[in-house]
Amino acid sequence: MPQKQSKLGNFAFIDSQNLNMGTQRMGWKLDWRKFRQYLNDEYDVTQAYMFIGYMTENESLYEYMHELGFLVVLKPTIDVSPQDKSKSEASTNGKDEPEKDKEKEKPTVKGNVDAELVLYAMKELNNYNQAIIVSGDGDFFSLANIIAPNWQYSSLLKPYEDKIVRLDKLRKQLTYRSRKKSN
Repeated sequence: MPQKQSKLGNFAFIDSQNLNMGTQRMGWKLDWRKFRQYLNDEYDVTQAYMFIGYMTENESLYEYMHELGFLVVLKPTIDVSPQDKSKSEASTNGKDEPEKDKEKEKPTVKGNVDAELVLYAMKELNNYNQAIIVSGDGDFFSLANIIAPNWQYSSLLKPYEDKIVRLDKLRKQLTYRSRKKSN
């Protein structure tokens, strides 16, 4: 008796930092609920992996993403902000230069998710029909079905332009609007 072959859905693998920064650079904020629905409606995405750098102050964000149906994969982060120069390096003519206003300098935190994203895509290979990669990063140029945040994606992806979906073209559909009611 032949085995019944089950229909596999599609999985999305999302570089959240690339997506978030890519839309914000273009002057808009992505509505994550609408985006999850879009992935389901347009690409039959049954599992959406969200790769994101872990920061303790963002716990509520991770919970919210999970509630929306994203499978949140947290990566450790590192502080990559420029180190302060020592006083001896900052002095000229024997006098100390005034210190920079430290409040103006934001620490830069990085959580590199590229390797983890590819690892999950390969690990889950037998569980999905197609992989949808959400990133504008050139590290994924050998994969198909890429959703880029805007037109500023890596030149390595140019040969696949006909397969790239640009979210900036869906701005009206996917823009976040505050749900607060005004009195």
